[in-house]
Amino acid sequence: MDIYQLKTFVTVARQGSITRSAELLFLSQPAISAHIKTLEDELGLSLFERTPRGMSLTTQGLALLTKAEQLLALHQEIKTDARQLSGQLSGRVRLGSNRSPSAQVLSKLLTQLAERCPQLEVSLEYGSAVEIVDAIRMGRIDAGFYTADPLESAGLQQIEVDSFGVYLAAPPGWVHAEGAPDWQQISRLPWICPATNTCCGRLAEQLFVEHGFRPAKIIHVDQEHVTRTLVAGGVGLGLLHQPTALDAQQKAELVLLGPPLQQVQVWFGFLSNRQQEPLLLALLNAVQQTADTSDPH
Repeated sequence: MDIYQLKTFVTVARQGSITRSAELLFLSQPAISAHIKTLEDELGLSLFERTPRGMSLTTQGLALLTKAEQLLALHQEIKTDARQLSGQLSGRVRLGSNRSPSAQVLSKLLTQLAERCPQLEVSLEYGSAVEIVDAIRMGRIDAGFYTADPLESAGLQQIEVDSFGVYLAAPPGWVHAEGAPDWQQISRLPWICPATNTCCGRLAEQLFVEHGFRPAKIIHVDQEHVTRTLVAGGVGLGLLHQPTALDAQQKAELVLLGPPLQQVQVWFGFLSNRQQEPLLLALLNAVQQTADTSDPH
């Protein structure tokens, strides 16, 4: 057997699909099937069975999966150690991120990595918190930033790296901005809301339940800069993250109704059993430095 066959075996086991594995490994589907068959013939075992839902590990395959993952990790460690001995830390780190909430901390992290590990390549994949955690768990990415309550997932380690407030914003002159928000008046106005799998979308739903109303008109927008533009243009009320909200208020584009309605944490997640890998260690060190130097809110 060779390392490529083991990598194919582990990828198919994680993905449960030859098609998705071929996309991730940049191989053809026949090549994936050939790797599995060669490995099965050499070991004298049946590693997978085909089901209507895809490729499922047999009992024998499941028994070998952990060892195969350990061998791949050791192989990567040897390659990385060799680079370190030659004075270089190189390779590819795959990161997941929310588009807006994690932007500031992500930008600082990329700056840190460019300074510390100039040979390191970074690729980004955007998605919701659930999508990012699922990608970490399945091995499609190495780690990621997301905003949500700490998510339960086996083997997932999470570090809080930042936080920000969420404000309710209104066009100038729409609502009396002094004191507590007038929810009876607010309930009659149009709202601009993102998807419910985002921090602002979840908060909007909580507010509707807490104050016993649902706006007659809701405009669904998933980009914060668009929400800012629409609020400033007199289209409706909207929820904005602290940096955007304060900047828009300072420029007199809109008014903020009271203090932040919620404080949201930004998390950095990764698999606990990978934290000693050299590339992930370099990433964790840069994340910690980024968190230590973050501007207070």
